[in-house]
Amino acid sequence: MPGAIARANELIASIPGAFFPQQFSNPANPKIHYETTGPEIWSDTEGQIDVLVVGVGTGGTLTGAGRYLKQQKPSLKIVAIEPVKSAVLSGKPSGVHDLQGIGAGFIPDVLRVDLIDEIIQVTEEQAYDIGRRLAREEGILSGISTGAVVAGAIEVARRSQYRDRLIVAIQASGGERYLSTAMFETPELISL
Repeated sequence: MPGAIARANELIASIPGAFFPQQFSNPANPKIHYETTGPEIWSDTEGQIDVLVVGVGTGGTLTGAGRYLKQQKPSLKIVAIEPVKSAVLSGKPSGVHDLQGIGAGFIPDVLRVDLIDEIIQVTEEQAYDIGRRLAREEGILSGISTGAVVAGAIEVARRSQYRDRLIVAIQASGGERYLSTAMFETPELISL
């Protein structure tokens, strides 16, 4: 990701009138989730949400929605999902991984790590498996990061302290762009 950001900055410098939103450092990113995503979750769950599970890409959703929800309900737990191969939130080195959409390889400027109560590391295999199951069993064509987030949410939901608790898992990626990836290269899904 740092290489892609550097290249984007080169293009911005060389193309007159070009714009780079800088999602990893732009305060408008978490601000919009504070103003929209957080209130929508609060309203839709009638304030009953207990746990928010969210993948960390730019950090905007976790920071904005998480800050709003914790202001409404301080006991809310926020669980961050990151790739096991690039677990920088957990203090490990960045690495190459296939969980597109999360795990940028650095801690984004907009991410408020103080909001995070727990970090779950997810493997590519877990994300692919859950993504495939969502397609096969639920009819939800999800993306790789959604598979990772739902895998983490399932892990949380299996714990006895979260029995009968309302867990919201942010599903930020659709599967259309991943149809030609390893996630959907399985005979049972090809035959659907």
